[in-house]
Amino acid sequence: MDGFPLRLASPLRRLRRHWPALAAGALFLLAGALVLDDYGISWDGWWYQRRIGHTALDYLSGDGERALDRLLVATDRYFGAVFEAPLALVERILGLEDSRDVYRVRHLLSHLFFLAGGGFCYLLALRMFGSRALALIAMALFLLHPRIYAHSFHNTKDVPALVMFMVSLSLAHRAFRRDSLAAFLLCGVSVGLLVNIRITGALLFAAVPVLRILDAAFANRAGERGRVLLTAASFALAAVLTFHATHLGLWTDPPGQFIEMIRGLTTLWATHNLFRGEWLYSADGPPFAYLPVWVGITTPPATLLLALAGAMALAWRGARRPLDMLRNTPLRFGMALIVLPVATVAAIVVLGSNVHGGWRHVYFLYAPAPLLAVIGLRQLVSMRGRWMRAGAYALAVAAIAVTLVSMVRIHPLQSVSFTFLTDRTTPEGLASRYDLDYWDQAHHDALAAIVGDHPAGPLFVSFRRQRNRGMIPPEDRERLIDTLEFRSGERNFLEPLPGLPCPPASLAPYARRIHGSTLHCVVDPVAYVGALRREALATEPVDRSRFDAYRVGNALVYLRDQCSADDARTRIFIHVYPVDPGDVPAVRPPLRDHRADYGFEKLDLHFDRDGVRIDGDCAAVVPLPDYPIARIHTGQYTPEYADGVRRAVAGGEPIARARFDVHIGDRILTYVREECSAEDAAARFFLHVYPADEGDVPDRSGERRFANLDFGLGDAGARTEDGACAATAPLPAYPIATVHTGQFDASGELWAVEFTPPEGE
Repeated sequence: MDGFPLRLASPLRRLRRHWPALAAGALFLLAGALVLDDYGISWDGWWYQRRIGHTALDYLSGDGERALDRLLVATDRYFGAVFEAPLALVERILGLEDSRDVYRVRHLLSHLFFLAGGGFCYLLALRMFGSRALALIAMALFLLHPRIYAHSFHNTKDVPALVMFMVSLSLAHRAFRRDSLAAFLLCGVSVGLLVNIRITGALLFAAVPVLRILDAAFANRAGERGRVLLTAASFALAAVLTFHATHLGLWTDPPGQFIEMIRGLTTLWATHNLFRGEWLYSADGPPFAYLPVWVGITTPPATLLLALAGAMALAWRGARRPLDMLRNTPLRFGMALIVLPVATVAAIVVLGSNVHGGWRHVYFLYAPAPLLAVIGLRQLVSMRGRWMRAGAYALAVAAIAVTLVSMVRIHPLQSVSFTFLTDRTTPEGLASRYDLDYWDQAHHDALAAIVGDHPAGPLFVSFRRQRNRGMIPPEDRERLIDTLEFRSGERNFLEPLPGLPCPPASLAPYARRIHGSTLHCVVDPVAYVGALRREALATEPVDRSRFDAYRVGNALVYLRDQCSADDARTRIFIHVYPVDPGDVPAVRPPLRDHRADYGFEKLDLHFDRDGVRIDGDCAAVVPLPDYPIARIHTGQYTPEYADGVRRAVAGGEPIARARFDVHIGDRILTYVREECSAEDAAARFFLHVYPADEGDVPDRSGERRFANLDFGLGDAGARTEDGACAATAPLPAYPIATVHTGQFDASGELWAVEFTPPEGE
């Protein structure tokens, strides 16, 4: 017992030597606790929480068969649960049930893990440079990336991958320095966990054995070569076993599931990216410039410049001492910090991997950046003269301070930050060129501000995205009344359709903007629609029907006074014909329907989903494309519309007869049934169009070689007053080999016909 205080004193003395890093860590922890509630639920946060973490726990806790079935038939099998399962376990241990409590704990634990990554960055930099000041700067650069800092609260996939990459780098550096079996085993476990979280970390798994083989080649004795190769094999075995043990999707048929996982992750969640003003389809793979540009316009410039200087310094040393890049030297580790990110980006581009949402899939590649930046800084510090060294340190501290100030200014929207390398002054300039609030953090910020500014009474809201209600305190959550019917004099808040310009602050006081671009628009619907109504009524309508349609600026405004519930359930069709057919974009999410090339842009909308009723009057606003428009065909799918198309084909010979007669004209199919039952009206229509040239199929669904244009009667027609049914469906503009169409319900196919359109149709 007498020796206990002495044994304790030594670690305490070592800790005291690192008091600046400990103090910085404590400040980051305090700051994180203070801003914890300012970050919302990301769009896929619930999915990772329920489908990944809890499925893994169910499987491990005895509910194995059902959980495994759920796991293997869903996309969940592609994702490791090594980070999500502990979060779900804490949730269950604490008995958390309310969504706010669940996600606050998740945010806290995720952020703590991120701060731990900063600690490993400090330790690695300290071993590399032997300077506590430089190590502290490396830690600050790691923690003060604006986007990554914000993601550290709500992104439980990409930031944990970054942390594990930093941990793995630190343990790999330690293993190569100690050259011991135990150190390589520990490094292998870490890399196995990294690959579990993000499969693209496998390049680090490949790098360590390759470097050990080089070490074996430089070994002087056969026994030494054998020992080195043994450490390489032990590392690989530890990584593989750890990956297999922690990835439930591999527990049945590991080779087959692994191959399917690799294949699935290259196309999973295929979506659209706005990049430099053009829409890209993520499943096509990123262009070469995609990742470098995203990294360049979102990473603090000082970090980029210093990292570039460090990389150039390492390359210069490598050119002078090429053998040192092959031997187990500090230079080789430094070069690995360059090669790993470059090789990963190159592999993603060559393989056409699916990346979207900026560069979040490769956040782990940021781990080498602070270390390379400190190498660059050390080059400046090594210059002669005390004042030169002091100036270099002052420059680094100033750069960190500038980043910190900018993060505070845009809090809590750091996840949408851009650097001065982009145009941040042109109104909506960034919004027209890049994806912005992919994670819905502006939605949470606006909702929290609304609730905070109105502490009592009901709040009538219409927000398309509902998940961030879960971060509002339960007593305030109950005051949020979701509706599309508003009355004057109440507290009303509406999120307009995407694509519409956000009005000035007087009509949109809770809109969230950054760098001159709108992230999330919230308007007072009474004032907003009132202003549009006055502007619309000063013009002539472009269509008079159940709803009068007006063109106001670059939008269509639909109005009907004192509309009924049936009016509000109508579907409005909008077909926009461009002056130049080439102007119809291949992609224009999220409103546009591009399952087929119709020769026009199809902007149909459901009024009961996209319109509003204000004091009994109905209104809807739809954005128009920004290319020159030749004409617009618009109206509503009403009984009157159905009766009109029915009369138009009366007396004509249908191209196919079945339960519904199918007519064709002007590349439009018309479906008519004179005595139409409720069952006839309820069954969905299938419409499968096989092109003459398979290359014309726009649908990206693997082996399917037709355009799937299925629809319901309410989507394209209606029942008439005398009990008939009629609907229309446009055909694609390309040459068609065969049309297969009919109806189906839960019992299966009800009827079907197949035909080839006549020449010219």
